[in-house]
Amino acid sequence: MKKYRNRFAAILFIFALCFVTACGNEDASGDTVEGGEELIPVKLQLKWVPQAQFAGYYMAMDQGFYQEEGLDVTIVPGGPDIVPEQQVANGAADIGIGWVASLLPHQEQGLPLVQIAQIYQKSGLVLVSKQEAGIETPEDLSGKNVGNWMGGNEFEVLALFDKYELDQNADLSFVKQGFTMDQFFADEIDAASAMTYNKYQVVLEEGYEESDLHVIDMNEEGVAMLEDNLFANTEWLGENKEIAAKFVRGSLKGWEAAIEDPETAVDSVMAEAEADSTTRDHQLKMMEEVGKLILPEGFDPADIGQINDEMFKQTADIAYEYGVIEEPANLENAYTHEIMEMVGE
Repeated sequence: MKKYRNRFAAILFIFALCFVTACGNEDASGDTVEGGEELIPVKLQLKWVPQAQFAGYYMAMDQGFYQEEGLDVTIVPGGPDIVPEQQVANGAADIGIGWVASLLPHQEQGLPLVQIAQIYQKSGLVLVSKQEAGIETPEDLSGKNVGNWMGGNEFEVLALFDKYELDQNADLSFVKQGFTMDQFFADEIDAASAMTYNKYQVVLEEGYEESDLHVIDMNEEGVAMLEDNLFANTEWLGENKEIAAKFVRGSLKGWEAAIEDPETAVDSVMAEAEADSTTRDHQLKMMEEVGKLILPEGFDPADIGQINDEMFKQTADIAYEYGVIEEPANLENAYTHEIMEMVGE
């Protein structure tokens, strides 16, 4: 009997030793790092499904940038029924990605949200038309059918109309555009809304050359609104500023790496994208165009992620003018530079 007790004790000892060893080397699980230090969980809510629009975050995860910051990041896909602002406000996620024009009304409604970084420094929205439509300048939109997805995406276009004193009801036909470019291809729309990194690329993939098209760029027209940003729950942020700064730092490293190596960035995206939902070539082109919005020509790479006060105000002013928000935005509460300042420390 004694030898069996000794054997049982030996088994328990070996089991305990294996358990301790395993717990001290959980790099693969993301729960701890070498040496047994626990990673801090952070949940990121995307605005849409996995695509190169979010490549920097997937790159940061795959390249270990979040882990270097001591974080265990979970990236939650978005979709047509997902509102990132609501997910972050109710605590289902810690940090979200959205457009500034979407964040502002949720803040006005009292949701505890604050922007902590601005990833896209320029708008990706353009109006694209075929050469034969004769739309070389915004004034040429008069008498044309102009499309937009509406639902909060139309305000830059409305600001463009106002700039050139075009009445959307009398001077042209402003129509709802589907989420494909079929109406454009069928000549049902003379000028279609398109994001430079997505639907504009769909047009080119259809066989059109850039010389076949005219493009009206919202940035060049001075009516651009800021798009992809990072925002957090204010209550969570109050207790987790250092964690937020680490997350942003890791994300910016991911974006810098993605811009430098788009091929590897697209590998990270394709590993998460739904099968048959996209192509590698489309995602690679999207990554290249997204890079131009994050790091525009002449932009100081050291300023990636910084919130431009003037552009934020322009976005907020357009949002107020067209009823996105009922009162002028409280800019002191809408965003903070503090987290980006901590990132640079």
